[in-house]
Amino acid sequence: MHVVVVGCGRVGSSLALNLVAGGHSVAIIDRKAEAFRRLPESFAGTVVQGIGFDRDLLIEAGIERAGAVAAVTNGDNSNVLVARVARETFGVDRVVARIYDPRRAVIYQRLGFATVATVAWTTDQVMRRLLPDPTDAEWTDPTAKVCIVERQVTKPWIGKRLADLEEATMTRVVAIGRLGAALVPTSNTVAQEGDLLYVSVAIDAVGDFHASLDAPVREAH
Repeated sequence: MHVVVVGCGRVGSSLALNLVAGGHSVAIIDRKAEAFRRLPESFAGTVVQGIGFDRDLLIEAGIERAGAVAAVTNGDNSNVLVARVARETFGVDRVVARIYDPRRAVIYQRLGFATVATVAWTTDQVMRRLLPDPTDAEWTDPTAKVCIVERQVTKPWIGKRLADLEEATMTRVVAIGRLGAALVPTSNTVAQEGDLLYVSVAIDAVGDFHASLDAPVREAH
């Protein structure tokens, strides 16, 4: 997968290095040339100097083929602008914005963006949202048979009943993160853009669940 990282501070550079180590292609943008000194000379990704929400620079960074974008500059407004351009102009589904003000994070979640507040920030958290890993789980039972995974709802399932998702994937949606709050879904709950799904699934079926969530929905006839 190609990932665009905007911001080459400690978090952005760490993300870029982790992504490259994981076999992904990476382009990292920063307005300051000296920021790239955080990257080793052997860095296999692409560096682009300039403003992260500039459309031409994002195209130069390969956003048109990107599967994910991380906006991790030191400014909330810049990160949200990057996130909105990535989602609304270039149609990138997996967008994570670093937000310093937790109160503002709730507002941006209502716009459908995954956000990570500074107080809860770790590189692992962002990696898990950008690149869902079948081995990652929020909780695993002692017998290692069942786990709960977190996944942002994908475009094919927006506007669809979660009950249909459960039937299609043989899982159970135990909770939803929506508009900064959590709720327990009913049989009639419909997925909305920006929802975070907490899903109970058999460990040996986690990979199939991720694949099903990304696949087009087959309409009943």
